[in-house]
Amino acid sequence: MTKAPASSTTDRRERRPQQTGPDLLALRAQLARAEREARRAPTPAPARPANLQLKPVKPQREAELAGIDTTDHTLARAHARLRDAVYEGRYHLCPHAIGHARAEGFLEHDIIQVLVAGRVRAVYPEDHRWLVCGFFESCGVALPLHVVVEHQRDGSLDVVTAFVPKHPHHIISRARLAVMLRYDDEQIRTRTAHVGNKPGHRSKGKWKKGA
Repeated sequence: MTKAPASSTTDRRERRPQQTGPDLLALRAQLARAEREARRAPTPAPARPANLQLKPVKPQREAELAGIDTTDHTLARAHARLRDAVYEGRYHLCPHAIGHARAEGFLEHDIIQVLVAGRVRAVYPEDHRWLVCGFFESCGVALPLHVVVEHQRDGSLDVVTAFVPKHPHHIISRARLAVMLRYDDEQIRTRTAHVGNKPGHRSKGKWKKGA
């Protein structure tokens, strides 16, 4: 038997690492790419509890929309008149709107922002009023804000009231708006108790002195 020359054995030993080297580098590159793709994959959002799942908005009753115009042509005309009055400064904030702003946590400039960036969603022809819907930001959260304005013959606007709606997608009815303006009072009502007692009740007619 003849032995292989030493030079050929040395060549084989030198060739083996050259053949396996590129395979290891390619495998490492594939693993690195897979890890990067796994890190980039978005984390699935946690499932909402059953009591917090979004429910479909119920359609508004037709009776609540009686006497309200929501046609596109009427809304476009009202929106153009609203923009002209706001840009020219022909508007006035009524005390009722300011009282609601202080009570519900928004400011006067939030009302003006809704008039500038909001949209007219309803027209009340008999009352000469418009419902303007928009948003205001509170603690980094956008909340809906509805503003009711009354337009005058000279083109000026009176901001009648503003409120955070319970159902943002619904239009407030004329009856509900009338009740809001009639019974909401920005002043605290007080009553003074007179000395004495009501007729039919036994009393000496004076306040009892404390011990």
